[in-house]
Amino acid sequence: MAIRVPRRQLFIGGQWTEPIRRQTLPVVNPATEDIIGYIPAATSEDVELAVEAARKALTRNQGKDWSKASGAVRARYLRAIAAKVTERKSELANLEAIDCGKPLDEAAWDMVFSLSSCEPSADDVAGCFEYYADLAQGLDSKQKAPLSLPLDTFKGYVLKEPIGVVGLITPWNYPLLMAVWKVAPALAAGCTAILKPSELASVTCLELADICREVGLPPGVLNILTGLGTEAGAPLASHPHVDKIVFTGSTATGSNIMTSAAKLVKPVSLELGGKSPIIVFDDVEIDKAVEWTMFGCFWTNGQICSATSRLLVHKIPVKYQEKIADEFLDKLVKWTKNIKISDPFEEGCRLGPVVSKGQYDRVVKFVSNARKEGATVLCGGARPGHLKKGYFVEPAIISNVTTSMEIWRDEVFGPVLCVKTFSTEDEAIQLANDSQYGLAGAVLSNDLERCDRVSKAFEAGIVWVNCSQPCFCQAPWGGTKRSGFGRELGEWGLENYLSVKQVTQYISNEPWGWYKPPSKL
Repeated sequence: MAIRVPRRQLFIGGQWTEPIRRQTLPVVNPATEDIIGYIPAATSEDVELAVEAARKALTRNQGKDWSKASGAVRARYLRAIAAKVTERKSELANLEAIDCGKPLDEAAWDMVFSLSSCEPSADDVAGCFEYYADLAQGLDSKQKAPLSLPLDTFKGYVLKEPIGVVGLITPWNYPLLMAVWKVAPALAAGCTAILKPSELASVTCLELADICREVGLPPGVLNILTGLGTEAGAPLASHPHVDKIVFTGSTATGSNIMTSAAKLVKPVSLELGGKSPIIVFDDVEIDKAVEWTMFGCFWTNGQICSATSRLLVHKIPVKYQEKIADEFLDKLVKWTKNIKISDPFEEGCRLGPVVSKGQYDRVVKFVSNARKEGATVLCGGARPGHLKKGYFVEPAIISNVTTSMEIWRDEVFGPVLCVKTFSTEDEAIQLANDSQYGLAGAVLSNDLERCDRVSKAFEAGIVWVNCSQPCFCQAPWGGTKRSGFGRELGEWGLENYLSVKQVTQYISNEPWGWYKPPSKL
């Protein structure tokens, strides 16, 4: 499908604005390697303008236009945005697929999830705005929540106020959806925001700006800057008039953001890398477990921070047979080889290209290094024979892995699954937690008591039982260890953007009486 991505401007103060240096970056279709358009490349000068616009929007009319408006007022805008996203679902899905390479079916699912779908439940852009519209409206009734105090001469209550101007820096694997995970709760809370999407996939975020303009969102409430992390993201993270930074991306970049923020004692929330385990016990229904294992690692072309990319499969000697590891791996390889790899717009596509040439080279190198270190590549890890152009990588399954290997320890961010076997539950837990990361983990077993034990033992912020990768707006999302801290989604996502203020009032008619008046001395 030939879709030309129009060149756009930056979105600052409710208007389309040329970047000060008038620089651009190419938009490359990862399935064809063709340049299909250009996006503006913001720099620190543009960041200054965006921050100024956001601060004006925060305080305009003494805050009554946005930050101090009722939650019900903000909810109306969020619902209007959701309706526009639903109206433009097909267009947004097409742009997302051509921009980042995910299959069109996945991109459409990200925009507006259909309850009539037979696929596992997931959340979406429109649904996220609707959800946070409800929470914004609910904020009104939660203001002045009374405190229980030990002295009856005082009464107290709590106010929840927007934290201020927030910088939102987002990745390329879910370009619009992960932006909205931040934008929707930030706006619901009454913050004003500057969104800096990844330079590798920014097109749908610029479309979001168009939608905000159409629904009449007050100018400066949401500003969108496209460009490189070093030129636009770093100045945003270190800006003294940005009150908080919320970032999703690599652990290395997250560490740099923390360093910048620390100099200003600026709060940050970070959702970083992962190398999540999936434990498969011997009592599972094998076909069902095989599919969830594949979905957990190969969904979104394997480019998921929460990908359950370390498979731990039960291996118990039973009457001279190995149960269930051999049968499971045999089926897993056969099913994986059957995945349709194609242009994202081709019907039935289940694996598209990775996002860029740099990412393609990274994934292929990981597989090559694993082979050099002595692991066995059971399938995949190279370009499919039928695709001569585009950044396509066959999904790889790698066995005979040791815990010292790069493929076991480091995040690939591509369709690569490494495999180890275990004999006991304790061994499985030890191997699962053998990681610097702690974003997610999955356990597959028909023994629900065992699933409960493993869930509690996982050192991770997200646990899936008998599935992998479902995500709901209502459930908290975030990790531990080097996977970051803070939570997105659910009520926790809204709290991310709120400041808590206590108000205490002395209500007695009597003087406090600590100091004696001069007349009585």
